[in-house]
Amino acid sequence: MAEATTATKTAKPAASTAEDTLKRKSADPNIISGGHLVAKALKAEGVDTIFTLCGGHIIDIYDGCLDEGIRIVDVRHEQTAAHAADGYARQTGRLGCVVTTAGPGCTNAITGIATAFRSESPVLHIGGQSALTQWRMGGLQDLPHVDIMRPITKFASTVMSTERVADMIAMAARECFAGAYGPSYLEIPRDVLDREVDIAKAVLPKPGKYRASTKSAGDPNDVEKLADILVNSERPAILFGQQVWAARGHQEAIALLRGLDIPGYFNGASRGLLPPGDPHHFDRTRSLAFGKADVIVIVGTPFDFRMGYGKRISVPTLVQIDLDYRTVGKNRDVSFGIVGDPGAVLKAVLQAASGRLKNDKRQARRQWMKQLSEAEDVATEKLMPMFKSEQTPIHPYRVAYEINEFLTDDTIYIGDGGDVVTISAQAVRPRGPGNWMDPGALGSLGVGTGFAMAAKLAHPKKEVLCYYGDGAFGMTAFDMETADRFGAPYIAVIGNNSAMNQIRYGQIAKYGEQRGNVGNKLGDMNFSVFPQMWGGYGEEVREASKIAPALRQAREQVAKSGKSAVINIWVDPNEYAPGTKNQTMYK
Repeated sequence: MAEATTATKTAKPAASTAEDTLKRKSADPNIISGGHLVAKALKAEGVDTIFTLCGGHIIDIYDGCLDEGIRIVDVRHEQTAAHAADGYARQTGRLGCVVTTAGPGCTNAITGIATAFRSESPVLHIGGQSALTQWRMGGLQDLPHVDIMRPITKFASTVMSTERVADMIAMAARECFAGAYGPSYLEIPRDVLDREVDIAKAVLPKPGKYRASTKSAGDPNDVEKLADILVNSERPAILFGQQVWAARGHQEAIALLRGLDIPGYFNGASRGLLPPGDPHHFDRTRSLAFGKADVIVIVGTPFDFRMGYGKRISVPTLVQIDLDYRTVGKNRDVSFGIVGDPGAVLKAVLQAASGRLKNDKRQARRQWMKQLSEAEDVATEKLMPMFKSEQTPIHPYRVAYEINEFLTDDTIYIGDGGDVVTISAQAVRPRGPGNWMDPGALGSLGVGTGFAMAAKLAHPKKEVLCYYGDGAFGMTAFDMETADRFGAPYIAVIGNNSAMNQIRYGQIAKYGEQRGNVGNKLGDMNFSVFPQMWGGYGEEVREASKIAPALRQAREQVAKSGKSAVINIWVDPNEYAPGTKNQTMYK
């Protein structure tokens, strides 16, 4: 009895203290905690959603977000939270935000932040830390987070005082949009978050009062030079990359193509800027165009492995436009470069060239586009036997083809895998801007679930379809339930070959069949059963003719139930993308 009495007496002061804290907060609105300052600062940055997995270090941020009307989406693994924050930034054009606890909370999010770093996506990662009063004492989940995160962010710092919380968030957010976009990391110790201060003593920047314009149009002389070159060229071509969509310069990009009759090529997030069938949309003839063009303009994408480090481009005049000075001319020489916002630069170039394109030049480039268009038709015809293959197991190209046929103008397509993404790039034609998402230059598997959830939350009226490899699906699939829990159901299609097949091919080619299947084979999984655990729909597909009906059924079930659907398609494990066969990702 004595122990019970002691326990009762011990419990009462804790409850009383909590009640007193609540009363003190409501009684004096000028007193504010660090967590509430975080929420106010995020709201000032336009953040309306955070992606998170709970931890004791960060709960005061949740309390602040509730007061500020910021949606809290709690996931089952921090990798998904980081990918979702990245995906939300890509879909909204605003700052994405992931909040993790200390230690493993931070390290679990690293892949997502590194993906955002290589993809130039503006994401703010806020992480917890042991109290400053426990500095270097070995507190719970204490790690050198800032040192760990610094190489994969544009800015990483500890917040040392409650008064500086909001100011440091503004500083980190500013870095996310400085030059080429990217992630920032802020570590906030628990006592800094929990401490309460007079709001008058806190540095709280006002929205709209501390930002410079990011829409720089570059050097006017170089803009004029590029306009002159484009006006006088006969066989120009332009490649638009990630930055064009990220910086929302797509309207200016389209206007330039149409205004000067230039064929456009698209990679990364710029896929879908023009719909398939548009006379200025090209995608199967890039090598041909880059070999015969008299001028090529590369906008918002680096000369990395996806571009053969620029070595395969042979052209008299090569111009590069990028948000980041360090990217221009990296890995290969260029005729000249322009540093600035893609949309602002392209708009300025079109204005400088307006009314100057002579009829003979316009006719020459229309012949040039006709030549490319005919070559596009030939390239497509060569792919049709694979696109319409009836073989069993199903040819992976048939899956991608059927998905493309299934897409609507309002379907956001996400690719998550190795060959899944490579093959999709040859078959899937998104119908509008922002309707294509892929892992980007880091090549991360497991992005799909976070991307899909974020895309649906950002655009509730759009349909979202994620095409996974079976290896990628297994990494983050449990957060499909999270998507449904937050009213963001989507269609998951799995190309299932029971292997990490892109790597498997390289191993077999190098070491032979006996050793080539080591470390890359997976179990045969009937993934259609998975969503049924919480009321979703699932279907197995083993015949090519059943793909289209299964996709239509998934669409109907998602609309009817508000739950995600999984279509598990068994594909031939011995079919590979051409890039995989040539191992171009390593060259």
